[in-house]
Amino acid sequence: MELMELLKTRRTYRRFEQKPIPDGDLEAILESARYASSAGNRQPLRYLVIRDPEKLSHVFEHTKWAAYLPPEQGTPKETERPVMFIAVLIDENIASASAAGTDAGLAISNMTLTAWDRGIGSCIIGACDRPWLAEHLALPPKWYLHSLVAFGYPLHTSVCEKFTGSVEYYLDDKGNYHVPKRSVKEVTKEF
Repeated sequence: MELMELLKTRRTYRRFEQKPIPDGDLEAILESARYASSAGNRQPLRYLVIRDPEKLSHVFEHTKWAAYLPPEQGTPKETERPVMFIAVLIDENIASASAAGTDAGLAISNMTLTAWDRGIGSCIIGACDRPWLAEHLALPPKWYLHSLVAFGYPLHTSVCEKFTGSVEYYLDDKGNYHVPKRSVKEVTKEF
Protein backbone atom coordinates (compact mmCIF):
# COMPACT_ATOMS: atom_id res chain seq x y z
CA MET A 1 0.00 0.00 0.00
CA GLU A 2 1.26 3.50 -0.79
CA LEU A 3 2.18 5.56 2.29
CA MET A 4 -0.51 8.25 1.95
CA GLU A 5 -3.21 5.62 1.34
CA LEU A 6 -1.98 3.71 4.40
CA LEU A 7 -2.14 6.90 6.51
CA LYS A 8 -5.64 7.78 5.28
CA THR A 9 -7.11 4.32 5.79
CA ARG A 10 -5.47 3.25 9.07
CA ARG A 11 -8.30 4.03 11.43
CA THR A 12 -9.46 2.68 14.76
CA TYR A 13 -11.23 -0.68 14.60
CA ARG A 14 -13.16 -2.04 17.56
CA ARG A 15 -14.79 -5.26 16.33
CA PHE A 16 -12.71 -8.15 15.08
CA GLU A 17 -12.91 -11.58 13.47
CA GLN A 18 -11.86 -14.36 15.84
CA LYS A 19 -8.93 -15.32 13.59
CA PRO A 20 -5.39 -15.51 14.98
CA ILE A 21 -2.64 -13.19 13.81
CA PRO A 22 0.22 -15.16 12.22
CA ASP A 23 3.55 -15.16 14.07
CA GLY A 24 5.27 -13.56 11.06
CA ASP A 25 2.90 -10.59 11.17
CA LEU A 26 3.38 -10.23 14.94
CA GLU A 27 7.15 -10.24 14.42
CA ALA A 28 6.86 -7.50 11.75
CA ILE A 29 4.64 -5.40 14.05
CA LEU A 30 7.16 -5.66 16.90
CA GLU A 31 10.11 -5.05 14.58
CA SER A 32 8.48 -1.84 13.35
CA ALA A 33 8.10 -0.63 16.95
CA ARG A 34 11.79 -1.27 17.54
CA TYR A 35 12.68 1.04 14.64
CA ALA A 36 10.72 4.01 16.01
CA SER A 37 12.74 7.07 16.99
CA SER A 38 13.58 7.41 20.67
CA ALA A 39 14.59 10.57 22.54
CA GLY A 40 18.31 10.41 23.17
CA ASN A 41 18.16 6.89 21.67
CA ARG A 42 17.48 5.67 25.22
CA GLN A 43 14.96 3.03 24.04
CA PRO A 44 12.95 2.70 27.29
CA LEU A 45 9.97 0.95 25.68
CA ARG A 46 9.09 -2.68 26.31
CA TYR A 47 6.24 -4.72 24.83
CA LEU A 48 4.14 -7.45 26.35
CA VAL A 49 2.19 -9.59 23.86
CA ILE A 50 -1.07 -11.09 25.10
CA ARG A 51 -2.65 -13.79 22.91
CA ASP A 52 -3.83 -16.45 25.37
CA PRO A 53 -7.69 -16.42 25.28
CA GLU A 54 -8.10 -16.45 29.07
CA LYS A 55 -5.57 -13.64 29.57
CA LEU A 56 -7.12 -11.66 26.69
CA SER A 57 -10.49 -11.89 28.43
CA HIS A 58 -9.08 -10.68 31.76
CA VAL A 59 -7.30 -7.74 30.11
CA PHE A 60 -10.38 -6.86 28.05
CA GLU A 61 -12.53 -6.66 31.18
CA HIS A 62 -10.26 -3.87 32.47
CA THR A 63 -10.47 -1.63 29.40
CA LYS A 64 -12.96 1.01 28.25
CA TRP A 65 -14.03 1.34 24.63
CA ALA A 66 -15.46 4.11 22.37
CA ALA A 67 -16.10 7.02 24.73
CA TYR A 68 -18.56 8.74 22.38
CA LEU A 69 -20.83 5.71 22.10
CA PRO A 70 -23.04 3.87 24.58
CA PRO A 71 -21.38 0.60 25.73
CA GLU A 72 -23.82 -1.57 23.77
CA GLN A 73 -22.61 0.13 20.56
CA GLY A 74 -18.96 0.84 21.29
CA THR A 75 -17.79 -2.15 23.32
CA PRO A 76 -17.07 -5.31 21.29
CA LYS A 77 -19.25 -8.32 22.02
CA GLU A 78 -17.49 -11.50 23.19
CA THR A 79 -17.36 -12.82 19.59
CA GLU A 80 -15.86 -9.52 18.34
CA ARG A 81 -13.07 -8.93 20.83
CA PRO A 82 -9.43 -8.43 19.87
CA VAL A 83 -7.36 -11.56 19.30
CA MET A 84 -4.22 -9.86 20.59
CA PHE A 85 -3.18 -7.02 22.85
CA ILE A 86 0.27 -5.49 22.96
CA ALA A 87 0.93 -3.65 26.21
CA VAL A 88 3.26 -0.70 25.58
CA LEU A 89 5.44 -0.31 28.65
CA ILE A 90 7.98 2.29 29.74
CA ASP A 91 10.94 1.13 31.79
CA GLU A 92 11.26 4.06 34.20
CA ASN A 93 14.74 2.85 35.18
CA ILE A 94 15.71 4.27 31.77
CA ALA A 95 13.32 7.22 31.26
CA SER A 96 10.30 8.65 33.05
CA ALA A 97 6.82 7.96 31.70
CA SER A 98 6.37 11.66 30.90
CA ALA A 99 9.70 11.82 29.05
CA ALA A 100 8.99 8.66 27.03
CA GLY A 101 5.41 9.43 26.00
CA THR A 102 6.45 10.65 22.57
CA ASP A 103 8.57 7.53 22.09
CA ALA A 104 5.51 5.42 22.88
CA GLY A 105 3.36 7.34 20.39
CA LEU A 106 5.92 6.87 17.63
CA ALA A 107 6.24 3.13 18.32
CA ILE A 108 2.46 2.70 18.45
CA SER A 109 2.09 4.52 15.14
CA ASN A 110 4.67 2.22 13.56
CA MET A 111 2.92 -0.87 14.95
CA THR A 112 -0.57 0.12 13.85
CA LEU A 113 0.57 1.15 10.36
CA THR A 114 2.53 -2.09 9.92
CA ALA A 115 -0.48 -4.08 11.08
CA TRP A 116 -2.83 -2.23 8.73
CA ASP A 117 -0.46 -2.81 5.80
CA ARG A 118 -1.16 -6.52 6.47
CA GLY A 119 -4.94 -6.05 6.79
CA ILE A 120 -4.87 -6.15 10.60
CA GLY A 121 -6.90 -3.48 12.39
CA SER A 122 -6.05 -1.92 15.73
CA CYS A 123 -7.40 0.19 18.56
CA ILE A 124 -5.13 2.20 20.86
CA ILE A 125 -6.47 2.06 24.41
CA GLY A 126 -5.44 4.50 27.10
CA ALA A 127 -8.62 4.05 29.13
CA CYS A 128 -7.71 1.05 31.23
CA ASP A 129 -7.28 0.03 34.86
CA ARG A 130 -3.51 0.47 35.06
CA PRO A 131 -3.05 -0.63 38.70
CA TRP A 132 -5.01 -3.86 38.15
CA LEU A 133 -3.24 -4.58 34.86
CA ALA A 134 0.22 -3.85 36.30
CA GLU A 135 -0.43 -6.34 39.10
CA HIS A 136 -2.03 -9.06 36.98
CA LEU A 137 0.44 -8.75 34.12
CA ALA A 138 3.22 -9.09 36.72
CA LEU A 139 5.02 -5.97 35.56
CA PRO A 140 8.41 -5.40 37.17
CA PRO A 141 8.74 -2.43 39.53
CA LYS A 142 9.20 0.88 37.69
CA TRP A 143 7.61 -0.43 34.48
CA TYR A 144 4.74 1.88 33.59
CA LEU A 145 1.84 0.76 31.39
CA HIS A 146 1.55 3.53 28.80
CA SER A 147 -1.27 1.95 26.79
CA LEU A 148 -2.67 -1.20 25.25
CA VAL A 149 -3.05 -1.76 21.54
CA ALA A 150 -5.78 -4.18 20.48
CA PHE A 151 -5.33 -6.07 17.20
CA GLY A 152 -7.45 -8.22 14.92
CA TYR A 153 -8.99 -8.50 11.48
CA PRO A 154 -11.77 -5.86 11.29
CA LEU A 155 -15.45 -6.75 11.12
CA HIS A 156 -16.44 -3.20 10.11
CA THR A 157 -15.16 -0.25 8.13
CA SER A 158 -13.97 3.05 9.52
CA VAL A 159 -13.85 6.11 7.28
CA CYS A 160 -12.81 9.72 7.63
CA GLU A 161 -15.22 12.44 6.66
CA LYS A 162 -15.24 16.23 6.62
CA PHE A 163 -15.49 17.95 10.01
CA THR A 164 -18.81 19.79 10.28
CA GLY A 165 -18.70 21.13 13.84
CA SER A 166 -18.29 18.00 15.96
CA VAL A 167 -15.34 15.65 16.38
CA GLU A 168 -17.56 12.86 17.74
CA TYR A 169 -17.34 9.71 15.65
CA TYR A 170 -20.52 7.76 15.09
CA LEU A 171 -21.86 4.48 13.72
CA ASP A 172 -24.04 4.26 10.64
CA ASP A 173 -26.95 1.84 10.37
CA LYS A 174 -24.56 -0.93 9.25
CA GLY A 175 -22.30 -0.51 12.29
CA ASN A 176 -19.47 1.20 10.42
CA TYR A 177 -17.54 4.07 11.97
CA HIS A 178 -17.50 7.61 10.57
CA VAL A 179 -14.71 9.82 11.92
CA PRO A 180 -14.85 13.60 11.35
CA LYS A 181 -11.46 15.14 10.56
CA ARG A 182 -10.61 18.84 10.48
CA SER A 183 -9.12 20.15 7.23
CA VAL A 184 -5.45 21.06 6.84
CA LYS A 185 -6.51 24.71 6.71
CA GLU A 186 -8.30 24.41 10.07
CA VAL A 187 -5.30 22.91 11.88
CA THR A 188 -2.47 24.89 10.27
CA LYS A 189 -1.13 28.41 10.73
CA GLU A 190 1.92 29.90 9.08
CA PHE A 191 4.26 32.17 11.00
